[in-house]
Amino acid sequence: MSRSIDYGNLMHEAMRGLIRKVLDDVAERGLPGSHHFFITFDTSHPDAELADWLSDRYPGEMTVVMQHWYEKLDVGDDGFAVTLNFGDAPEPLYIPYDAIKTFVDPSVEFGLRFETQDDEDGTATPGASADILPSTPATKPMPVTDEESDASDGKPAEVVSLDSFRK
Repeated sequence: MSRSIDYGNLMHEAMRGLIRKVLDDVAERGLPGSHHFFITFDTSHPDAELADWLSDRYPGEMTVVMQHWYEKLDVGDDGFAVTLNFGDAPEPLYIPYDAIKTFVDPSVEFGLRFETQDDEDGTATPGASADILPSTPATKPMPVTDEESDASDGKPAEVVSLDSFRK
């Protein structure tokens, strides 16, 4: 048997660790300046926890925004819990790091996309690769959640395509 270094999964682990460190800092000190996050995750992940009405509305994936209103951010080794506002209804979520598909902070043009790769038997292997989004040629606009319309200034949030941040 030949042994090889699994760079894809090592990078996956490192990028998930980066997200954890960022969220740890936010849990301790709050979001600095204009930083905010778009986090897309797999709602069907076995360890993801969300209200039934949310998983029914977003059966495959959902993008949440951490910006003006969030509370009870609790960062753990395998994922994080947070309560977000969906149309004036606070809902607790638990998002495992392995369920995250994209993590974007548009205020500083930073983003990560985690992809899966099908094995020979047709099963998906999470974290086979992770791309830093500004270096990828085509990024589609992300889906929007109800939370984005609940900005503290009363104005609806704007949907932003990541392509608009490319130089």
